[in-house]
Amino acid sequence: MRVLIVGATGFVGSRLTEALHSAGHDVVAFSRSASRAGFPDGVEMFEGDLEDPMSVEGLCEDIDVAYYQIHSLTAENFAELDRTYARRFRKLASAAGVDRVIYLSGISGDERNLSPHLASRREAESVLEGESFDLTVLRAAIIIGADSASFRIVDDLTDRLPVMTVPQWVRTPCQPISISDAVAYLVELLDAKETRGGIYDIGAPNVWSCESLLKLTAEQKGKRVQIVPVLVMSPALSSHWLRLTTDVQYASARPLVESMRNPVTVDSERNLQSIVPIEQTSVETAVQQAFANG
Repeated sequence: MRVLIVGATGFVGSRLTEALHSAGHDVVAFSRSASRAGFPDGVEMFEGDLEDPMSVEGLCEDIDVAYYQIHSLTAENFAELDRTYARRFRKLASAAGVDRVIYLSGISGDERNLSPHLASRREAESVLEGESFDLTVLRAAIIIGADSASFRIVDDLTDRLPVMTVPQWVRTPCQPISISDAVAYLVELLDAKETRGGIYDIGAPNVWSCESLLKLTAEQKGKRVQIVPVLVMSPALSSHWLRLTTDVQYASARPLVESMRNPVTVDSERNLQSIVPIEQTSVETAVQQAFANG
């Protein structure tokens, strides 16, 4: 297939580009910095910006499948930007006759009281649907990998805070996934026709919590952390100490941490593993791999 990766230089997009190229697909890598990226030989580059309509003319021409990986967390108005970019891309893909679009979104668990980050992901899903192409949505929680902003926050916290006073939501259940598994699902679902038009959850085999993930990460580095949950610290308030505890850009870190109040576990009825079975990576192994590749 001729496959377009929108956001090809990002954490997921760069690895997905390599995996699809290795699988024998003709890959077009779209990004604002495509010309400066180290894509494999044979990957076609398309440099442009969805903020500039002139720069994306012809983006979707002759494309069979497009993976949409744009998330604008570094901007204060990220929800507005994501809405605009998704609308612009939807029109481009529909006009060009793209057959299928695949979007990596976020698990939200309870659909009520969503964090701004998860609400924006859900809105992007609704913006992309309803056109001539089939939309497949995959929803994931924390993706564990060396360049993952969410995992870097966890890693930094275990380095710099041997004793953590944190909100109660640190015990909220979550189901992380390794970057290798996330990419494997994204590639393998191309051959699963029944996934066209569907919404699926992806995650590791077992449910964790932010607290247990912090402890595991510390243990992998030979450290110990003491975690003291308190009732009075809200996600918004707790996000402010990120300025002192992580190197992740604050504009990105704040909405990610605020999302931790939402349970993010795989719904058994939407589990992609039942349709696209892969050899799943345990969270323990995923953390080890992240440190090995960091």
